[in-house]
Amino acid sequence: MKIAIIGAGNMGGAIARGLAKGTKINASDITVANPTDGKLDALKAFNPELNVTNSNQAAIDNVDAIVLAVKPWLIKSVLEDIRIDIKKQMIVSVASGITFADYCNILGESATIFRVIPNTAISLLESTTLIASHNASKEQEQLLLDLFNEMGLAMKIPESQMTAATALTSCGIAYVLKYIHAAVEAGVEMGIYPKDAQKMVAQSVKGAAELLLQNDTHPAIEIDKVTTPGGITIKGLNELEHAGFSSAIIRAMKASR
Repeated sequence: MKIAIIGAGNMGGAIARGLAKGTKINASDITVANPTDGKLDALKAFNPELNVTNSNQAAIDNVDAIVLAVKPWLIKSVLEDIRIDIKKQMIVSVASGITFADYCNILGESATIFRVIPNTAISLLESTTLIASHNASKEQEQLLLDLFNEMGLAMKIPESQMTAATALTSCGIAYVLKYIHAAVEAGVEMGIYPKDAQKMVAQSVKGAAELLLQNDTHPAIEIDKVTTPGGITIKGLNELEHAGFSSAIIRAMKASR
């Protein structure tokens, strides 16, 4: 399979690196297009087998899938400037807020389109990636899931859930980092060096996530395991609730829709 990625910014570059690290596609079958050379040079330095070009059209000629990794407001102009074979080529968009209806207005109803929303952890192959499809076969859907599962965890969802799920994953990673930042500051106030506090908190967050992912358990069950009667953990948890912690998280997620 050959893939073209239009846009070598943070997300396009991360996807190119992730695909090149994976086992499903050869780096030599990936072409990245960008109007300027700096980011393309960085990709070539990362893996010389990656193909790079300043021409979007040259990038998409003879590929099976076209990844659109440009800003949402550029999607229309990019699509209008290239010739796509909608009978043979899949469109994979990572632009948020652009719906299947928007794409069909440009490409026609028969186009095979995927909306894919990763988060910034994709650069470390730890993304939560949301995938919705239009006119795709089961085989094409599984292919996309396989590709992005190599870069973290990929989940297929209906387009109607995309906005809400983006708040949980793409925006949500920032809220997790906000908690880490605050916890590190607390550690510093209690006498721990900042770098040490950050490692402690980050590993604790990672461990908490792995408990849920690997054990398929519920947060409340894991919380109960560390909250002994009269202990220090329950005191801290109650302080969080007195300060409106759960409500603040819910409100933040809903505000991000």
